[in-house]
Amino acid sequence: MPKKKKLTRKKRPKTEIGPISAIADILWKKRDWYEKVVIFVILVVSFIFGGSYGLAYWYQQKHASEPHQVGTTFIPRYARYFGLDPKDTLHATLYDLQIKRLRLVSYWKEIEATPGTYDFSDLDWQFKMAEEAGATVNLAVGLRQPRWPECHEPEWARQQPKDVWYPQLKKFMTAVVERYKDSPALVSYQVENEYFMKVFGECTDFDRERLVEETELVRKLDPNKPIVVTRSNNWGGWPVGKPVPDIYGVAVYKRVYDYSITHRYFEYPYPPWFYATLAGAGDLAHGKPLIIHELQMEPWMPEGYEINKISDIPEQDKSMNAKRLKERFEYGRETGLRTMDTWGVEWWYWRKVKANDPSLWNVAREEVAKSSQSQ
Repeated sequence: MPKKKKLTRKKRPKTEIGPISAIADILWKKRDWYEKVVIFVILVVSFIFGGSYGLAYWYQQKHASEPHQVGTTFIPRYARYFGLDPKDTLHATLYDLQIKRLRLVSYWKEIEATPGTYDFSDLDWQFKMAEEAGATVNLAVGLRQPRWPECHEPEWARQQPKDVWYPQLKKFMTAVVERYKDSPALVSYQVENEYFMKVFGECTDFDRERLVEETELVRKLDPNKPIVVTRSNNWGGWPVGKPVPDIYGVAVYKRVYDYSITHRYFEYPYPPWFYATLAGAGDLAHGKPLIIHELQMEPWMPEGYEINKISDIPEQDKSMNAKRLKERFEYGRETGLRTMDTWGVEWWYWRKVKANDPSLWNVAREEVAKSSQSQ
């Protein structure tokens, strides 16, 4: 009987390593564990930044054809702080700067200094002037509104428990909305201001339910106008909880003085597209637009300096001057957000009429005109 041949497995010829495998060997397989950790972190960070930038680019392109609006916050009390006539200041803003979008405030402590007695005279002339100029108004309502100390309750309400002052606040808000809701200038309401920002201002109540109730109250009183709810720019968190407004607002601060650690001026490193990423994420998540409700265009200085003192102008210029003001307008446009409300118009006017320095005012006029031409 013939012997069976021993079967042997033929060896496959070695093939050349492909380019992808070679790269994998270099980047991963032949690396030590700590090198792999570094590579992994780099890849994750690159993915996050790449995705964020892609989302920002998508948002900017989607809304590129929409008109670009430049507005401002105007506060009579702040104009008086500079020794200015508030009416002259607002008139110059509307007719010289040609800003036709205003955010106005309704400070509780000024309108209802005495319980149950309302003095709307200051806000009345602002609305009348806005109407005559063909401007629009976003009216801030509630306890927390723009400018220090942020929460503007009257003295008589300050020491009361919440179950006493809160019903009175809602009654006051009702009076404000009822008075101005038929104004042809009024286009929206801002309910509270950067409500959850606990580190800034003299505020003590941050209950989300109160913000929800106030939003529902304003919507019930005037269901035909959109409601804005705002956040600050550099704090974490994502607006996924209630209330759900019609418009979200974000504050953009770039150059501030660091009181705590460095004791130097600090420039936030956020690129303009960071805010477009926020807007794009919001657009995808809930379809609500994002606006810049507060674009910093006035100084943020060390303690001991005042924004209304001519002698402190050299220090003011370290934080904000005409060159930086122009750059800030450009930064705002580069975010891709189509509406930006500037912050500091009263200071620009003070520098022009009290300090004989129209450089800031002139830059603002040119930049507002530039935005108007792009519409």
